Amino acid sequence: MSGILEGKRILITGVLTEASIAFHAAKLAQEQGAEVILTAYPRPTLTERIAKKLPKPTKVIELDVTNDEHLGRLADIVGEELGGLDGVVHSIGFAPQDALGGNFLNTPFESVATAMHVSAYSLKSLTMACLPLMQNGGSVVGLTFDAQFAWPQYDWMGPAKAALEATSRYMARDLGKQNIRCNLVSAGPLGSMAAKSIPGFGELASVWDSRSPLEWDLKDPEPAGRGVVALLSDWFPKTTGEIIHVDGGLHAIGA
Repeated sequence: MSGILEGKRILITGVLTEASIAFHAAKLAQEQGAEVILTAYPRPTLTERIAKKLPKPTKVIELDVTNDEHLGRLADIVGEELGGLDGVVHSIGFAPQDALGGNFLNTPFESVATAMHVSAYSLKSLTMACLPLMQNGGSVVGLTFDAQFAWPQYDWMGPAKAALEATSRYMARDLGKQNIRCNLVSAGPLGSMAAKSIPGFGELASVWDSRSPLEWDLKDPEPAGRGVVALLSDWFPKTTGEIIHVDGGLHAIGA
């Protein structure tokens, strides 16, 4: 029996460690029949080492999503490797330390601008860089952390994720005519490298201990990876502009 991504070609960003949602999305995508190519920044060699733990060998491309030169050459490199693309996974987020950890009211605009550029605008710039390779339509899937609420310690990454969610909706509007779907997975907190960069992350994560209807495991990124792979597949052919929660159901619980 073939997998749900059989014959599809997928570009995945953000594979940093085995704890990354992106790593599990790549692993599951390969297991489900996809050809996968990875991008990495700022340390492609780190991603190359982690990529060796995937079921099949895969190429790693250096890609800084704020660098126009990197974005400009991406389609040529990926096209040479895969011929085209059927899906893109955006798993990129960054905010300087002074934009996190309870410093919301004192963060300078330069740091806010960096967070917005890397974490939100890059969804558009990455997709547009890949667009020439998606001649037959496809699926763009990003990762968010529910931006409906103000979370402890998360500070300017909250508005950055809100911008990411709005960007995804506008992309869904403008790319639908090309049969390209744009959706997000809103995952619960996970002990990834990105999470460890948030001062006081434990306080944020502890919310899940008391409020999540389903037991939530900080050490298990696979459920979120499964959500990404499902949205990359043809099993959601008319779903776009959507946010799928893979958070144990906490988003539905008031208190």
